[in-house]
Amino acid sequence: MTTVVIGEVLVDLAWHTGTAHIVPHPGGSPANVAVGLHRLGQPATLMTCWGDDPPPAFGRGDPHGDLVRAHLDSIDVQVHRLPSASGRTTIALAHLDDATGSARYDFLAAWDPQDIHLPEQAMLIHTGSLAAVVEPGATRIVDTCRAHRARPGRSVSVDLNVRPAVLPDRDAYRTRAERLVATADLVKASDEDLAWLYPGLTPEAAARALLALGPRLAVITRGAQGATALTAEHQVTVPAPPTHVVDSIGAGDAFQACLLDTLLQPDGTIRLPGTPAELEAVLRRCVLAGALTCARAGAQPPTGEEITAALTAPSPSPAPTTR
Repeated sequence: MTTVVIGEVLVDLAWHTGTAHIVPHPGGSPANVAVGLHRLGQPATLMTCWGDDPPPAFGRGDPHGDLVRAHLDSIDVQVHRLPSASGRTTIALAHLDDATGSARYDFLAAWDPQDIHLPEQAMLIHTGSLAAVVEPGATRIVDTCRAHRARPGRSVSVDLNVRPAVLPDRDAYRTRAERLVATADLVKASDEDLAWLYPGLTPEAAARALLALGPRLAVITRGAQGATALTAEHQVTVPAPPTHVVDSIGAGDAFQACLLDTLLQPDGTIRLPGTPAELEAVLRRCVLAGALTCARAGAQPPTGEEITAALTAPSPSPAPTTR
């Protein structure tokens, strides 16, 4: 049994505002989640597409497509390369605030996969980010997820990972995001994602709106303030552990990979937590995964051993908030 992650792989051009220099980091949210699952010992296949790009216009170095290929080869994740109509690799310009480690993104996006055929052993699909809204791939992803979830024992996970730069029309973005959420069993979004999609609603109210579309679990990440999990019956908030932030690239993806790893069962199905105590335990593990990633440059998710060591290290833990 395996998990299939479908979505973009790209090159982050990290612009450090304090020093005005650019550092390329191959990644992309779905690719980062696949890497995170691999490091946690979960078999995962990344279905994605990239191009054979010309060399960058600045400096010297590998073409973007070669950089992506070398990255995927180096992390030993099983990759199924989908044919792409454009033959381009998505480029993200990440403006990094050297003082806080936070990132703001602009995109030159290409997401046009063709011939998406899932392996028979696929039990869980995870997708989101640019793949949720950039056409024509977004519609193909929705169709794939809807058909997959209709099969017995199959599940779908979505991380909205909202990027307004690729679709500034808020109403159009929300419509595309909601049609994908409607195919999912669990959905994750940051408080910033929800504030942009649903202005005027609290993050909790926005998450409830997403739950009403069909998922059974919604998770809100809140950066340094931790995370909140919501089901139809329960709501739990857990604070984030203290950490030295180098940058926030890939922290949400590490959280997502840890979330899936925690919920996955040996047969490839997912078991969603049903009690406040179970929700708390899941969130505590996931916020640690995010914090460990923030302490490193670029998207470098932790291993299971690193998470376990951090969980068992003696430190005071504030009590969760439950309702």
